[in-house]
Amino acid sequence: MPNIKSAIKRTQTSEKRRQHRIAQKSAMRTSIKRFLAAVDQQDKEQASTLLRDAKKKLDKATTKGLLHKNAAARQKSRLEQRFNTLNG
Repeated sequence: MPNIKSAIKRTQTSEKRRQHRIAQKSAMRTSIKRFLAAVDQQDKEQASTLLRDAKKKLDKATTKGLLHKNAAARQKSRLEQRFNTLNG
């Protein structure tokens, strides 16, 4: 446990940021799972809105530094491929 005031503040802020990042990643993963569930149910309208939401969360995670831009692009591409299986 730190004794210096600045070190105490640093541990508090880093813990707060860690919790925030965990929440952002969880929300991103949840949106992806909801999209995949809609694809499995063959619900095209809901899947399109959930795909838009999942892509938005992936882009946001990229800009915030949670994901590498190529990893996000790869995941978005895979989600698009899953969505295109609904079309035919």
